[in-house]
Amino acid sequence: MPGLKRLALLSGLLLGLLSSISPAFASAAQPVLEHLVTLQANDERMATVLSKLETQANVRFQYSRQLIGASRRVSVNAVSQPLAQVLSQLLEPLQINYKLVNDGIILRPAAPLAAPAAPADATVTGRVVDEKGAGLPGVNVVIKGGSNGTQTDMDGKFTLSVPENSTLVFSFVGYTSQEVVVGTQTTINIALVPDAKALSEVVVVGYGSQRRQDLTGAVARVDGAEIVNQPVQTPTQALQGKIAGVQIISDGTPNSQPKVRIRGTGTLLGGAEPLYVVDGVQTTDIRNLSNADIASIDVLKDASAAAIYGVRGANGVIIVTTKKGQLGKPVLSYSGTAGFKTAAHLVQMADANQYVNYLKDTSPNTVIPPYSGTTNWYDEILRRGTYQNHNLAVSGATESVKYYFSGNLLQDDGTVINNKFSRLTVRSNTSFMLSDKVTISSQASFSHADTRDVNIGTAYNNAYRAAPIIPAKVNGLYGNTAAFGNVGNPVLDIEKNDNKSLENRLQGNIGLDVRPIEGLTLRSAINVDLNADNRRVYNYQFANDAKTFITSGGNQRNDRSSLSTTQVNAYRYLWENTATYQRTFNEKHNLTLLAGTVAEEGLRAQFSGSRRNVPADPSQWYLNTGDPNTAVNDASTAKDRRLSLLGRVNYAYNNRYLLTTNLRYDGTSKFNRDRRYGFFPSLGLGWIVSEEDFLRDNKTLSYLKLRASYGQLGNDQIPADSYILTADSNIPYVFNGQPVLGAAIKQIKDRNVRWETTTEYDAAVEFGFLENRLTGELTYYDKRTTNALIPVNIPAIFGDPENQYITNAADITNRGVEAALNWRAAIGTSTDWTYNLGANVTFNKNRIANLNGGQALFGGTNLVTKSDNGVAAGSFFLLDAIGVYQSADEITNGPKSTFNPKVGDLKYADTNGDGIVDNKDRRYFGSYQPPVYYGINGGLNFRNVDFSFVFSGNLNNKVYNAKKQLRTTSTDNIEASFANDRWTASNHSTTNPRALNSGMPNSTYFLESGSYLRLTNLVLGFTVPAATLERAHLASVRVFAAAQNVFTATKYTGFTPELAGGPLDSGIEANTYPTSRTVTLGLNVNFK
Repeated sequence: MPGLKRLALLSGLLLGLLSSISPAFASAAQPVLEHLVTLQANDERMATVLSKLETQANVRFQYSRQLIGASRRVSVNAVSQPLAQVLSQLLEPLQINYKLVNDGIILRPAAPLAAPAAPADATVTGRVVDEKGAGLPGVNVVIKGGSNGTQTDMDGKFTLSVPENSTLVFSFVGYTSQEVVVGTQTTINIALVPDAKALSEVVVVGYGSQRRQDLTGAVARVDGAEIVNQPVQTPTQALQGKIAGVQIISDGTPNSQPKVRIRGTGTLLGGAEPLYVVDGVQTTDIRNLSNADIASIDVLKDASAAAIYGVRGANGVIIVTTKKGQLGKPVLSYSGTAGFKTAAHLVQMADANQYVNYLKDTSPNTVIPPYSGTTNWYDEILRRGTYQNHNLAVSGATESVKYYFSGNLLQDDGTVINNKFSRLTVRSNTSFMLSDKVTISSQASFSHADTRDVNIGTAYNNAYRAAPIIPAKVNGLYGNTAAFGNVGNPVLDIEKNDNKSLENRLQGNIGLDVRPIEGLTLRSAINVDLNADNRRVYNYQFANDAKTFITSGGNQRNDRSSLSTTQVNAYRYLWENTATYQRTFNEKHNLTLLAGTVAEEGLRAQFSGSRRNVPADPSQWYLNTGDPNTAVNDASTAKDRRLSLLGRVNYAYNNRYLLTTNLRYDGTSKFNRDRRYGFFPSLGLGWIVSEEDFLRDNKTLSYLKLRASYGQLGNDQIPADSYILTADSNIPYVFNGQPVLGAAIKQIKDRNVRWETTTEYDAAVEFGFLENRLTGELTYYDKRTTNALIPVNIPAIFGDPENQYITNAADITNRGVEAALNWRAAIGTSTDWTYNLGANVTFNKNRIANLNGGQALFGGTNLVTKSDNGVAAGSFFLLDAIGVYQSADEITNGPKSTFNPKVGDLKYADTNGDGIVDNKDRRYFGSYQPPVYYGINGGLNFRNVDFSFVFSGNLNNKVYNAKKQLRTTSTDNIEASFANDRWTASNHSTTNPRALNSGMPNSTYFLESGSYLRLTNLVLGFTVPAATLERAHLASVRVFAAAQNVFTATKYTGFTPELAGGPLDSGIEANTYPTSRTVTLGLNVNFK
């Protein structure tokens, strides 16, 4: 295929370039000191001039205001001069030296300043560390009220002579300044607290980055350091509870991808997952990433911020930036964790005696076989699984070199027997400066995943229902639960099935940056995502005889072995070309212009086949060893293309008034020719009120910003052939009494189908108090999706076997408020103790505004949910269980019922008042979508010890416990709580009905609260003092213990209130893989 040939060529070029670029030829960004700046300053404060240089040269100055005299007046005149020349002109007359460190510039006096008049009577030494206990170099240590001071060395140490009654001021860019009264102390060791605002000053947005204070859209950031120590497989799991407006729904299945919902569900049939962008590569799956490779994750939550991604950004955008080399000598680092996993919560089933008593109550004539004890079927199929994750990386940079190489091994054996997952990932991030104006860079990762899945759905179903009086396995023979209870043995379900997949994935890009003139950057990049997945499923042959079971009989058997194989090859590549122009005019007007094109192509080819009577020897598990008469083969291919134009304007006046507009024009092959193109704009405005004169010197309110935005986005996450009519051949017809083969339309299609469009309005206030020790944000959003795709019924006479076609016929709204608050401070006057606390909460109301004139959609097990106008998507539509019939008179005198109730059965409300209880009385009772979800996080640091935690939870949503409806025969097991508290003649329970032989209709009896509070993550760490490591040639060592999903406080009686699902059937628990509790020990080491 031409696409595959082009892909092979691109991947060959990518690998060839990567193999030819060594660390000696990786590149760094354009030297900071060569940036051309234009500046006219006449008698302005030194700090003001430096701020202007920071903006133009995209650099950060680090200095002590007292040491350099930042309040003094200076003048400088420069037109298109290199920053180095301007700094010499400005600083040399003032006897100030500068030093380039990483991407910042440290300023310090060229010679020791005069000591204060009062004689120094003490020498103070000490060390300044960060919140993790690592030494901070370049920290300014100054005597308050004077000019005498010093800076810390590379290990954070300092020595300073001080007079009596002195107070030392410690300051460093990115951290909150602290003051310490010297008194009689001769040694002062402190830890600086990060400035929350400064830590996230620069965030990544689409096709570029911005200072946080310049943003007009809703963007949140999580630093990689918050992810690496969590024992989770995917980076998105580590986001849970940390970002307002972002809901993460995970399960315990190894290699599963969490569901991510940003500001509610905005689609019914189209893809609801966000777009992921990994170093420029756009994808929908980031399970191949190593958490240790991640530098930061930025989440674009609103339409204004995500509009630059057009038809792929309707559900939000998550931008992942991996690590790059930093200026300095090579750094070798290791991070690793190892531990175990267990099921966090299980349902207590009836033991043997409870079960037998219940069975005698429901079916007194049943012959019960001899039994000697209780079989806990969950214990039989579950185990304590192991987890380990190891990462080794080397990185560094010179003036013309940047490189980062890493290898990662992850192994997760899961909590179910025979379930295993392992992944090997290698990464190479390099760049090479060909000249001052040309840079070539590449990022690439390769991952190999080996997964052994289990038939968890059937096994969990049977573990819930199987009789506890039948043993699981004795001397290699299985207990025959099917012979007694018509339920398969769940251990056999797993052990007689071998399900394995091997997946290889190559993901990366090659980019060329050219800077022909100052301020203009031209970039061309090719992004590639290749995936090959091979799955093999073998079902062993076994009979229901004495060779397999302890006793013969029953219907659990497989007369013929079977083998099925599936091969999926997929690729996606993007060719992006952008031009970015950045310029500052008259010192107050900052302008950034972006224009670009994107060409994209993706293909997914699937080939599958199956045979029966395949030998049991794994070396012969090939299709051609099976019976050719049982062959079933299938193949499918889907290909799509997109072509886009994009543009953006960022404007800031005097660092106060902000404007951002994004423009995107998209075309996609997924729609008919006259429906393929769309225009998606956005506009954002901001006002940094705290920069105004009336607030500039406010000591309490240190930061205040107002912003508002509007944007439109599209969603084309639908099958590539959604508008194409297809036909099946060899369809038998009868003409004149004779069979004739013909053709028939396979499915009716709407040729006018088009993308869903999301329009969003956003307004927010951001604030900081007390030098930004307290920061927060309050946001209101109104998001509306129009032309949402739904299935619409049509008369069967049109020939569609499903009597439905897909079309744009619904509107969905999500309106809500987000709030976030963070506090960082020290405890008391000592800086040995520092702590931080944060909380975020989201209030969201989901509602279907227009659904094809009221044609509702049903979903879930036994059509538990119904989506219709005026209610949330996937709302539970049930009978209202209002108690239990206590007497025959109550049945006789009450409404007639089509469910033929007996004394002790559930009583349902006649909600429509027609005197008959039937399915017409079903009503809406909430949905799984939480109207409130929240997160709480915090940390405590004492010298070398650090402690952190994350809580997450939902409020006021509903979960349908469908497991309780699985009971279909009298011999099925029941939950212990029901066995002990069911209605009997002597126990007139008002909540649980009598013992029943079969299931019950959908009702609120199975509906429970989905509210929960979970301790999602807990970490306790210790950083070994630097002095201890000097002889070991180690830069830093940290040991830690971490736990995930520690406990959950909830009233829900099932496995977990956290349930994945689609927009129409979320929150239904039937056969869910249990949430896992993971406990690990870890080690982080940086070598010298």
